[in-house]
Parts: sequence; C-alpha cells; structure tokens
Amino acid sequence: MSEIQRLLTAAIDKINVEENRDNRPRYSIRFIRNHPGLFIAMYIGWFATLAVMLCSPVLKDSVWLLFVLFALLNGFFFFDVKPRYRYNDIDVLDLRVCYNGEWYNTRFAPASLIDAILASPRVAEHQKTQLQRMRLKKGELSFYDIYSLNYCATRAVNKPQTVALNRRC
Repeated sequence: MSEIQRLLTAAIDKINVEENRDNRPRYSIRFIRNHPGLFIAMYIGWFATLAVMLCSPVLKDSVWLLFVLFALLNGFFFFDVKPRYRYNDIDVLDLRVCYNGEWYNTRFAPASLIDAILASPRVAEHQKTQLQRMRLKKGELSFYDIYSLNYCATRAVNKPQTVALNRRC
C-alpha cells in the first residue's frame, strides 16, 4: 500500500465515522420534508385506487392486498441509508454508483489530507509537485484527483512503457 493510498484510506475512514456512514437503514422523515407534494400525491393515488377497488365487484375481496402492498412499499420512504465510502470504490463504474453515486468526484478532500501528503517523507517529490500544481490550478481537490495522482505513480512504477498512453496520467 502506497503512502497516498494509506492517507486517503485514513481520511475516508474518518469521514465514515464522523457522518455515521455504516450502510445501515435508519428511520427518517427526510423524504416527507424534501418532497411533500410527492408524499401527498402518493396518498391521493392510494385513496383513488381504494375507491376503484371498493366499487369493483371483482377486486372488492382483495382490498387487503392493497393495504399490505401500500404499507410495505411506503415503508421504504421512511428509511435513510448512508452508504460507507471506500477507497476501492474510487474510479469503479458499476452498480455501486447507483447506490452511492460518484462521491469521489463531487466530494472535496479535506485540506488536512493534502497537507499530510505534502508533509509526508514517504511521498515522492514529483508527486508533491504535481499535487501542488493541481491545487493551484483547481483550488479544491476531489478524492479522485488525489487517487489519480497515486494511480499514475503506481502505473509508472509497474509499467513505464504504458504510462504515456494513459491520458489520466
């Protein structure tokens, strides 16, 4: 594990602890506060469906199914899940992106992480120089920016002939 990867992992673990990111569902009414119109529309639709079912001789006996399905499906709106950030999820585009998004592109790395990388004697000078250039150019750096710095350095050590072909480096 490189020094940059170790520092990134430590920063991500600290964020997970501070924000209670543990992949557990918690009861929350944030959905109702954020989308009150949608919540009211759900109940209007439910009452309309109930009225149709009660008026229908065929569906009248299965009204209990409407209650059960509505209670189960509506229950999902009252739970909130804060996904855990992980180093291994950076630059991975699969179904996990649907669950926790591309947090590593939209979330800025804390200044303490960047300072720790610049102060570390185990980080190469060319990486520190590149990090300072990125910081001057962009201002705030995302987790992906720091990951790409580490990724390019790792690729350069392992396969120097292919680094020139990689556009990220």
